[in-house]
Amino acid sequence: MHNRAHKQGIAAMAKQALLMMALALFVAAPSSAQITSVDPNEAIDADLGTPPATAPSETNVTVQDGIPTEAPMPAPSDTMITPAPAADQNTYQEDDLIGAAEGVFGKGAQGLGKLIEDILKKQGRPNGYIVGREGGGALVVGLRYGSGTLNHKVEGQKPVYWTGPSIGFDAGANAGSTFVLVYNLYDTEDIYKRFPSGEGVAYLVGGFNASYLRRGDVVLIPIRVGAGLRLGANVGYMKFSKKQRWLPF
Repeated sequence: MHNRAHKQGIAAMAKQALLMMALALFVAAPSSAQITSVDPNEAIDADLGTPPATAPSETNVTVQDGIPTEAPMPAPSDTMITPAPAADQNTYQEDDLIGAAEGVFGKGAQGLGKLIEDILKKQGRPNGYIVGREGGGALVVGLRYGSGTLNHKVEGQKPVYWTGPSIGFDAGANAGSTFVLVYNLYDTEDIYKRFPSGEGVAYLVGGFNASYLRRGDVVLIPIRVGAGLRLGANVGYMKFSKKQRWLPF
């Protein structure tokens, strides 16, 4: 009897131990299911929040006091304004030159517009011009005196006087108007010098003729009326001064 009771006690203790082990496994199973691995970097940034991805937009975004704000797009303009190049701003247009020359020789003077157009095609647009009158006398060799106003695109108007030789067909006393195209004159003080005739350059259209004078980079193209003045205009020089001079040299 004693052995039987002892065996029954051992069996009861074993059942109790198995029951406790089963209970322990049942409690531990949910706990292990809740265990997950955690990235420390993600855990640190988690409280900052992740902004949702947005599609690209043409709206301008500016940041003010650390807060991004949307700036309105500029309204489209019906008229596109293109600034004129600096070279165009500092030179005279063809219409301006023809108008100024017509003020010297008379509106609608035959051949004047065509002459200026031909010069501009070959030489480009000038940054100055001179309007004036000149007179002189000669018997084969003589002198020419003139006075007028230099119009400069940048520096405005300046008075000019000039002298020069008169040779050939302009013999005798004469007086007339003169219109001078001025190129590459960036300092108006450079006009008050002597300008010799250029080599083999002359224009003749209708009743007008033009010659070519140069000193350094500065080029002068005087326009005069009358074919008979062509030879006299092409020989010698024009010497400019701020005041009237009677000695031509």
